Amino acid sequence: MNIIEVENVTKRFGKHKALDCLSLSIAQGRIFGLLGPNGAGKTTLIRLLTCINTADSGSICFLGHPLTSADVSNIGYLPEERGLYKKMKVSEQAIYMARLRGMSKKDATESLQQWFHKLGIESWWDRRVEELSKGMQQKVQFIVTVVHRPDFLIFDEPFSGFDPINAEQLKSEILELKEKGATIILSTHNMASVEEICDDIALINKGQVLINGAVNEVRRTFRENRFHITFSGQPDINELPEWMQLLAQNTDNQTTTLQLQLAEGHQANDLLQHFITHHPILSFGEMLPSMNDIFIRTIQEQNENH
Repeated sequence: MNIIEVENVTKRFGKHKALDCLSLSIAQGRIFGLLGPNGAGKTTLIRLLTCINTADSGSICFLGHPLTSADVSNIGYLPEERGLYKKMKVSEQAIYMARLRGMSKKDATESLQQWFHKLGIESWWDRRVEELSKGMQQKVQFIVTVVHRPDFLIFDEPFSGFDPINAEQLKSEILELKEKGATIILSTHNMASVEEICDDIALINKGQVLINGAVNEVRRTFRENRFHITFSGQPDINELPEWMQLLAQNTDNQTTTLQLQLAEGHQANDLLQHFITHHPILSFGEMLPSMNDIFIRTIQEQNENH
C-alpha cells in the first residue's frame, strides 16, 4: 500500500513554477530518498506534504484519503532550517514540543527520557539549549520529531553538521524506525547515505520528476557494461582485445585488478572466458554507477536539453 500519492501537483510562487504537474507515490514501510539540486522543488513538495502550503492544482492522498491538516499529527518533520529556543532548558522545550504533537506531559517525559538515554544525551536534560553544541541540538530536534511515534517521517538533510560517528548513529536509528513500521522520506544531497539506507528514490529538477524507482533498479538502468576482475599474475595489457577498454589497473603482490568497459554486444561471460584461460580468477563483479554519478549525469542532460 502507498502511504502517499501525489498526482499532477502544481505549485506556483508568483511567476515561478516550483512544481510542474509532479506525480509520485511512496510505499508504506520504506525509506524514500527525495533528491535534486538546490531549487529543484524538494522543499516545496515537503511543505505540501506537511500542510504548510497547499497545491494550486492536483491532489495529495495520505493513507488512501485526501491529505488534510488533521493528518499532520501522524507526521514527523525535521526541517533543514533547525531552530530551538536557546534560553529554555532542553527538557522544557522537548516536553513542550512533544505536547504540541498531542502527547500528555507524563507520556512525553517518559518517552523523551528514554530517547535521551538512547542517544547518550541524558546529562543535558536540565541544561539550557544555548549550552549544547550544534550536533547535540540536532539530536534533540531529531528526538522531538520522532517522539510521538508518527507513521510518516520526513527528514530534510538530517546528517548535516554531524561527525561520522553521530551520523552513523542517526542512520541506525532511522533504519530501526523503518523496522518498526515507519515510512520515511529522506531529503538529502548525501548520495552515499542514499545508497546505504534508501529503498526507493525520486530525482526531481525544475519541479518535475526525472527518475523514480527502487535504488538498485535505477542503478541497473544506468549500467554501462563496466566490470572489475581480480586474478593472479600480470596480464599483457597490450594484448587486450579491442572490445575491452581498460579503465584502471592495480597490481600488488602478483595480484592484478582491472576495471574494464566492454563494447556493445559483449557481456560478462566474454570477459571471463578471455581471462580464465590464462589466469586464476580471484574475484569478479559488475561496476554499477553510483547514485552520485547518476544524479550529476541526469541533471546535466536535462540542463543541456533546455
